[in-house]
Amino acid sequence: MARKTFDMPDGPIQSDYALGRIHSVESMGTVDGPGIRFVVFMQGCPMRCLFCHNPDTWDAGPGAGTPVAVEQLVEEFESNRPFYRTGGITVSGGEPLLQPDFLADLFAAMHARPAGRVHTCLDTCGYAFDPAHPERTARVLDETDLALLDIKHADPAGHRALTGRDPARILAFGDELARCGIDVVIRHVVVPGYTDTVEECEALGRLIAPWRNVVGLEMLPYHTMGIAKYEQMGIDYPLAGVEPMDKERIPDLRRAVLRGMRAARG
Repeated sequence: MARKTFDMPDGPIQSDYALGRIHSVESMGTVDGPGIRFVVFMQGCPMRCLFCHNPDTWDAGPGAGTPVAVEQLVEEFESNRPFYRTGGITVSGGEPLLQPDFLADLFAAMHARPAGRVHTCLDTCGYAFDPAHPERTARVLDETDLALLDIKHADPAGHRALTGRDPARILAFGDELARCGIDVVIRHVVVPGYTDTVEECEALGRLIAPWRNVVGLEMLPYHTMGIAKYEQMGIDYPLAGVEPMDKERIPDLRRAVLRGMRAARG
């Protein structure tokens, strides 16, 4: 592989891999996959979820985010490797699949570390997957140990109202993960007035039931901690007036999802 030279803010850098654009890095993540994890948040997202608490990751245009080489992230991971012995690396967003070459290179490099293979986790909404061209993400999936797949709404119309996007590509990506046999944890944000009914949660269970590779389910209560970012960016917060989700309802709604799965599987 020929080394490439990239012009970076701190001067040119040579790399064996594709260059990425990231929003930020969290060195001690505890909610983005098993164990303590090194979490990379990618820049750019095609979704516009009403409950998004990171609108500063949306922009995927030229100059958005911080350019980074795979080697830089590997070095930062290795500097704290002992802390990640029960975890690994998670790439989140924004939407990681908007940068598949960089993501595949990063995961492959982590798998090939001389000090030991690093567990890789992809946190994605799946919308950037193109079912007409699965080869564009094939190398990513070859290097993915676990996927956290966000399913925003069980109903297509509800999904479009909540995210501004049709769910077809997301469901196709779920099918692709199942075909590849990659372990998946389903994530579902529970938003009052949108996704907090027993009926919607049972429908979610029926929707994901065909995916036999699902190994976990996380019901995430809606919160309002992102409002300050909207104010800083000078944009209106779409769910102004919606109160945080009552966490005491989450166990019942989770049971509703599992009930829907069991019913669909017979």
